[in-house]
Amino acid sequence: MHVSPESPDLPGSPGSPASPGSPGSPGSPQVPALRGLGAVFDHTAVAAPRVRDLLPIYLDLLGGTFLGGGDHPGGYRVMQLTYPGGGKIELMEPLAGSPFFDSFFELTRGRGGVHHLNFHVPDLDLAVSRLTGRGYRLHGLNTGDPRWREVFLHPKEAHGVLIQLAQRGPRDDEPAPLLEDVLAGRGRGGNGIPSPA
Repeated sequence: MHVSPESPDLPGSPGSPASPGSPGSPGSPQVPALRGLGAVFDHTAVAAPRVRDLLPIYLDLLGGTFLGGGDHPGGYRVMQLTYPGGGKIELMEPLAGSPFFDSFFELTRGRGGVHHLNFHVPDLDLAVSRLTGRGYRLHGLNTGDPRWREVFLHPKEAHGVLIQLAQRGPRDDEPAPLLEDVLAGRGRGGNGIPSPA
């Protein structure tokens, strides 16, 4: 069903019943501050106990092109795929013995699924300041790696969705690993232990 932007039941549209202070209304004080973060959507992250179970869908069936990946010191392995039009999916799995996804897999009954949405911001410190100033709950602030600074908007603030805000830093010119290297544990920061078959 198509709804025109002028539909009277859409918040913020002409004739809308939304009050001027509601988040979706044009007079909302929250909208300009949040738009001012300069956030740009980058990727959707999908986690599973075994990343190899995700590849038949996201790589083969949907035609993703492997971009790169490796192991994260937080206890998980990632790889990114890109698609025509510029969309990206990040596939994630826990490293052997890591409890990183334990609560997530408990919520998803062990199956996994969409883990978070990633948005890049030009200034993470400014984003944190504006969001906390508005009373938003943030967690997982990590500014120790100049290549990748991040914070998460709590799912209770985003209707059950975990939102990652990240500021990319300078990158070295090391060549991207092959898919086979990441699966073998030889990607960036790799631990040398292959992904479960």
